[in-house]
Amino acid sequence: MSPTLTKSRALPRQTGKSTYFGKAAAKTIAKPKNTEIFGGLNRESFDHADPAEYMKKFSKGLSEELVRLISRDKNEPEWMLQHRLAAYRYFLAREMPTWGADLSALNFDEICFFAKAADKKGGYPSWEQVPSDIKKTFERLGIPQAERQVLAGVGAQYESEAVYHSLQKDLQDKGVIFSDLDVALEKYPELVKKYFMKCVPANDHKFAALHGAVWSGGTFLYIPKGVKVEKPLQSYFRMNARGMGQFEHTLIIIEDGAEGHYIEGCSAPKYGSNALHAGCVEVFVGKGAKFRYSSVENWSRDTYNLNTKRAIVEERAIMEWVGGNMGSGVTMLYPCSILKGDYSRADHLGIAFANAGQVQDTGAKVFHLGKNTSSQVMMKSISKAGGRSVYRGELRIAKTAENAIASVQCDALILDPISISDTHPNIQIDCDSATVNHEARVGRLNEEDIFYLMSRGIPSEQAQAMIVNGFINPIVRELPLEYAVEMNRLIQLEMEGSIG
Repeated sequence: MSPTLTKSRALPRQTGKSTYFGKAAAKTIAKPKNTEIFGGLNRESFDHADPAEYMKKFSKGLSEELVRLISRDKNEPEWMLQHRLAAYRYFLAREMPTWGADLSALNFDEICFFAKAADKKGGYPSWEQVPSDIKKTFERLGIPQAERQVLAGVGAQYESEAVYHSLQKDLQDKGVIFSDLDVALEKYPELVKKYFMKCVPANDHKFAALHGAVWSGGTFLYIPKGVKVEKPLQSYFRMNARGMGQFEHTLIIIEDGAEGHYIEGCSAPKYGSNALHAGCVEVFVGKGAKFRYSSVENWSRDTYNLNTKRAIVEERAIMEWVGGNMGSGVTMLYPCSILKGDYSRADHLGIAFANAGQVQDTGAKVFHLGKNTSSQVMMKSISKAGGRSVYRGELRIAKTAENAIASVQCDALILDPISISDTHPNIQIDCDSATVNHEARVGRLNEEDIFYLMSRGIPSEQAQAMIVNGFINPIVRELPLEYAVEMNRLIQLEMEGSIG
């Protein structure tokens, strides 16, 4: 059973917009009194906030003095300080984006750009040594239980710095490096310098510049030539304090013939005042290598999620993006693959859920440069209670990209008459031998499917949830089992009690 969808096609070199207002699929169901959702996940898991006495030592607002303080606190080399200062100047010179979501309410003077809950550079050597209040927060979110069950390594960041990082010894023996980026900069300065913000330059846009000036923490993953890491590695990022900003930098280097899978999760409690997430992910995939980056982002409705993610993919290499965006009041996120090498490939799979008061402006960018490159983009969005979901995609096929093949599919599901879904594809083709397909579909829950399930004794809300889960299944099934379950639970949490 599936939602009723209307199909449309966007021609190459055109941009299009499709908006659908459907009638209510079913009567509104009263909210359950219990906040418990399937399998024990509940709102308190994400909305709980620890005491933040440490914030008394840190101030709000952005200045050159703060940029210098961050670099000095981390004892960084001179080149990184100069990089930060140049990025800060770019930030001051750039205007705020006027396209996409409305950012006018974001006040930089009300954001704390750097704060430490625990003064332990690089994190604690064992989970037992992590401060109890921080440890309880991560345990509530399933960290480090996931490490013991399915992961090859795990990292945890709280506010601006890591509190814990680990990697299985057999992978260490093979030369795999998995640490937070602050530690990597200290231990492997030349390796970091070679790649840091070479994929996403600081002058790329205003929030890349902001990130380059105040970045802190994050992840450094290096997989040597020919090494295949079979189990996923994970980092989880948590903002706790009111008005916090988080600017972690994820730098991933996958050498020729290597393979790996990395997962990021993130969340923050709701306060009623703005928070900002402007992280950066850079991935370098060597010749014949394969890498998958998965993320489940569940920031609070207070958060502006303005993340930048990009990969450079070499000859015969494969880059896979799998993502889910559930929280945040405003999200603007478009993972990008640059298919530099011949026969390189990129797959982008994503889900966005826009609930009341949310704008999920997400999509994908793919640049075909090498010969015989291929890409597939599959994006699904759900809008509910007046939420707005936007697919914003960019596909470019250069003159050099002979015989490129690209496919873009974006499906939108609207759960009530007041929600909105928009589609903005931008396709530029400069090579006559390219094969390109773009397909956009939008629709609502099928009332006949709901009636059929209810006639078999399934309650209305559960029936609707089953149909929605079927809609998102092509994306969710690409996650490891434990994270697929989490994604389904998050969807159910968003849908709780008010479909129709």
